[in-house]
Amino acid sequence: MRQNWQMWSGGLSDTDLSTIFTEASNLNTQSATTFNNADTSVRSSDVAWLSGNKAVQDILWKYVKTANDNAFRCQLENICDIQFTEYHANKGGHYDWHIDVNWNGNEARDRKLSVTVQLSDTSEYEGGGFEFIECQTPDASSRLKGTVLVFPSYLQHRVLPITSGTRKSLVAWFEGPRWQ
Repeated sequence: MRQNWQMWSGGLSDTDLSTIFTEASNLNTQSATTFNNADTSVRSSDVAWLSGNKAVQDILWKYVKTANDNAFRCQLENICDIQFTEYHANKGGHYDWHIDVNWNGNEARDRKLSVTVQLSDTSEYEGGGFEFIECQTPDASSRLKGTVLVFPSYLQHRVLPITSGTRKSLVAWFEGPRWQ
């Protein structure tokens, strides 16, 4: 049976989490957009970009490469954009149904595999569940700090509204030649 996603519940070590937090703490966040659209009815979160950060990219690549070898087998390169994201309850934090591939783009490459890393402890926020529309959603263990979830970038997904606290995550999109 074809797998729609791969998950490592609590997979990141304390050292890897510390590296990510250290790198993210040096960045200024800004209001998020979606392919240059700032409509807060679709997405309300604050982001900072870690793209080009080799240390964080290498941490993520281990999981993405393993997931691709195990389940997806798409043409993939160790090239990605990396985003640190905060969803705040007091700002109506959420991200409605979306995909991560820009089908209207004219770039030579497409996002192939998306990866999301849970950075918050479950006691730091309420709400904010992650869901897929076309396939089974990961169970509650996906909320454990350090959990890594890898899935094809064309799967529709969302982050439900945060009802209290702040949910922090890291997302990245690994690329390959355009989808054929």
